Amino acid sequence: MNGPERPAREEIYAGRIVTLSRDTVVLPGGATATFEHVSHPGAAAVLPFLDPPEAGDPRIVLIRQYRHAADGHLYEIPAGLPASPAEEWEACARRELAEETGYEAGEMRYLTGLLTTPGFTDERIHLFAGTGLVAGGAHRESDEVIEVVDLPRSEAVEGVRSGRIVDAKTAAALLFAHAFPPAASEEERSPPPR
Repeated sequence: MNGPERPAREEIYAGRIVTLSRDTVVLPGGATATFEHVSHPGAAAVLPFLDPPEAGDPRIVLIRQYRHAADGHLYEIPAGLPASPAEEWEACARRELAEETGYEAGEMRYLTGLLTTPGFTDERIHLFAGTGLVAGGAHRESDEVIEVVDLPRSEAVEGVRSGRIVDAKTAAALLFAHAFPPAASEEERSPPPR
């Protein structure tokens, strides 16, 4: 058996973004367990570079956004949900970048995909690096309280180390791009299809 069998799923709550269920599963080995499970449509996020990533210490764009669940403001990379089940991950990342920061990216490179909290949710976020930014106008949703900031990548990476940047997708994108700088010469990686 490759994974657990799920003989029962009881939906507890269906909201605008997530669905909460209680799943009874037969685990590998035969034991039965009950788990709370949050179903999520997935998301895309983009680490925007104002300077070429191969520059000595390129400037990046972050947003400082109010987050109710965090009880305050967080530094984050632009991110969001697909506008429809058919919207591809790169298109989602491009749209969120433009809506939240006003920037459009000339080029997007796929970095990686991550499970955000696999202990209770199937949410997967797809991380991109955006380069060749062109300024435009932001089109934020009414519940988005956002300030756009730019800073050297080294300062952002230090923010992860010091605990000033605690958003997981942002920390992952910054550290991934720091360890594996996106370069036009590298083999192109593609996100999984929707």
